[in-house]
Amino acid sequence: MSSHVVVIATDLRRTTIKVSPGTYLIDVLQEACKKLNLTSDKYLLRHKQKQVDLSVPLRASGLLPGAKLELVQKSNTPSAVQIALQIPQPEAKEIPGGRLIRKFPSDLTLWKVLRQFESGEASGGRNVNITARGVAGGLEDGRGSGQLYYETPVLNIMGRELSTFADFQKTLSQLGHNSGNVLIRLSYRTTQQTLFEAMEQISQFFKEAGGEHDKVDDSTPDSKPKDETAAQSQDTAMADAAPAPPNTSPEARKPPAQQPPTVAVTQQSHQEAVSSDEPTTSRDPYQPVNVFLAPTGSTPAAALAPADEEDFAPTAAHAQLHQARLLESSRNKRLPSDKELEDKAAAEAARIAAIKSVLVKVRFPDNTSSEWQIGPQETGAFLYEAVRQVMASRSHAFRLVLPGGKTAIQDDGGPRHSIIKGYKFSGRVLVNLVWDDDVPLEARQQPFLKANVAQRGQAVRIPELPSTQDDGEPAPSLQPQPPRVDRGEGKGDGGGKKMPKWFKLGKK
Repeated sequence: MSSHVVVIATDLRRTTIKVSPGTYLIDVLQEACKKLNLTSDKYLLRHKQKQVDLSVPLRASGLLPGAKLELVQKSNTPSAVQIALQIPQPEAKEIPGGRLIRKFPSDLTLWKVLRQFESGEASGGRNVNITARGVAGGLEDGRGSGQLYYETPVLNIMGRELSTFADFQKTLSQLGHNSGNVLIRLSYRTTQQTLFEAMEQISQFFKEAGGEHDKVDDSTPDSKPKDETAAQSQDTAMADAAPAPPNTSPEARKPPAQQPPTVAVTQQSHQEAVSSDEPTTSRDPYQPVNVFLAPTGSTPAAALAPADEEDFAPTAAHAQLHQARLLESSRNKRLPSDKELEDKAAAEAARIAAIKSVLVKVRFPDNTSSEWQIGPQETGAFLYEAVRQVMASRSHAFRLVLPGGKTAIQDDGGPRHSIIKGYKFSGRVLVNLVWDDDVPLEARQQPFLKANVAQRGQAVRIPELPSTQDDGEPAPSLQPQPPRVDRGEGKGDGGGKKMPKWFKLGKK
């Protein structure tokens, strides 16, 4: 039995959407935005001043046929959604309750959610393989003995099944989950696609969306096959072409008959195939990625740029902004509730967890500087040791202080002193090196960097600001114009002012 609902946009345009009892309201939103030529990611649905849960079907929403739904704009800041991932057996035996629970921002894709649960941090230190599973096919299925086939994860969310790579590119918000708790039931399904082909397709699908999220990590114990004999083949060429399964199913743990001992070859080919998309580099993590020389002049290069006096003159826009801020500060504001504080903290934690690296620039006392690429696992002790690697003299004590001098990075390798999570670093961060008080003056006047490190230095380039020269036309005046006062309008055809009779001279 089909019916319809009416969706009204913010500009009062409306469209009719045909629905059935099993139609999800997120599909109604997407169909309405498609007809109205709007972006569905920026809107929500509201019915009678109440927000509609987009993750439920029509039969569970309480809406009547012909209901009128309003499009309202969504907040630009993603909200936090608590995800409970139900792990299937037998992996669920090692997890308390069989569920992994963590909060994620609503703009995170399903693939990144699965990769976060795989990382070990979101799963409480347990490394779970979800996105890179393989199962060996036997002779009885006609697919060839020992060939590895991809075992795709199947997600069941509120009765909706998602199992394709296109489905995994959808965000939680696109599925209608913008807040609250969501239960995801996880299962696996063997596909007709080989594991090697699946890994290549994954790298293509999630190259732009995930970066390092779409790469498989071979360093974890669970990402290797529990029984390597299940990955062998009677054909050596097939063994070289097919990578070993990161996690095999119980059926695949039975070794096929008459298999040659090619375990090392198969495992090596698997590691080469999986890590083919990852950049291979042997760079020392303690070595800086960039080294900058000290400026040659005593005046900062940025201060040498010519400045126009008009750039410092306040305009009417500045005055209006100042008045708006004064008005906003004079209003009474409600204190945030405990739920709002928890959501804010969860969103901040999810934002920090999504940071994969930061660029830390350390400025030395002689105005030279170096930059290091810091990962989420690095701590303050790593940064101190990296600085000591480039120092000309390691015997003198120093401190790393953030701009302002209030926060100092501690030379500690504990989890509380993590560069990203502990000190909340993101993007590009500047850190100043300050000598301790007991460092002698002679040491302070010596070059800070080693000779081999200073040879790699480059001059700091100040970007040139685009010129804003006018074309000779006078700029519009920003000074407020006095209000025009009409002291009386004539009633003639011209609509001009009429001269009073008493002002006319020469007539009697």
